Amino acid sequence: MRTTLLLDGYNLAFRSFYAVPELTREDGFPTNALHGWVKTIWRLKDLYPEAGVIAFFDLHGDREREALLPEYKANRTEMPEALRLQFPEIRRVTALMGIGVVESSGVEADDLIGSAAKKLSEAGEGAIIVSADKDLAQCVGGTVTQLLPPPTANPRLGWRTLDEAAVQEKFGVRPDQIADYLALVGDTSDNIPGIAGVGPKTASSWLRSYGTLAGIIQNSGRLKPPRFQAKVGEEKENLLRNQQLTRLNDRHEVSVEPVLADVEKLKEFFSEMEMKTTAAEVDKRFGG
Repeated sequence: MRTTLLLDGYNLAFRSFYAVPELTREDGFPTNALHGWVKTIWRLKDLYPEAGVIAFFDLHGDREREALLPEYKANRTEMPEALRLQFPEIRRVTALMGIGVVESSGVEADDLIGSAAKKLSEAGEGAIIVSADKDLAQCVGGTVTQLLPPPTANPRLGWRTLDEAAVQEKFGVRPDQIADYLALVGDTSDNIPGIAGVGPKTASSWLRSYGTLAGIIQNSGRLKPPRFQAKVGEEKENLLRNQQLTRLNDRHEVSVEPVLADVEKLKEFFSEMEMKTTAAEVDKRFGG
């Protein structure tokens, strides 16, 4: 079965930036995120040598979600200037390595990843979503898994795979319940407020009992602890809005066709960025 790695570009680039100490070219241009990004790509290629790779990036926000909740992701701090400068080069080197780059103005990368995973799954092909983002766990199932990068706080855990059973163990709900679960507990990384006092254990217990967010709302008078019975009814509209925010739109048209590496230009790129050790590995990895 052909398998494709679907990379959450911003998630992995941010991790690369903070994982590698400050590095610059002689002229002061920062390169630490580039070093970490290329190292991550090559590590994944070592783990999955036969797999294709596609990288997805956000481009100009998310129009639909921002219309629903103007505060969506408003809590995120400004991107460090050193990382902002490197993003165009991350995109450039990604394409030179023979990795498709997918982005669409006003569409979140998570939705594009979900669309690609669905397309591959329906074609009977494997998809491995590479990201620490819990939203993407809702895509897991059948031929689709999620690969979590080593945690920054405990890198010894290494890369970990989430299949359907692992999602259930991690969150206490099935992959198809993840969007409803996040609607209830909220998602601080995206600035989505849940119901105050409802944590993972309560949300997963309700979903086990009533199946869906709609089922929980319909049975709000039976909820335990009883203090939430009136609260869920009062928060109905916010919960349904949250569900629209947390549920991925997997209906976008996405190309999953392989692209070819440009070895000579890749060498030139690494020379330009003064990444000598990395440049020396190109012939080894791309056959001269």
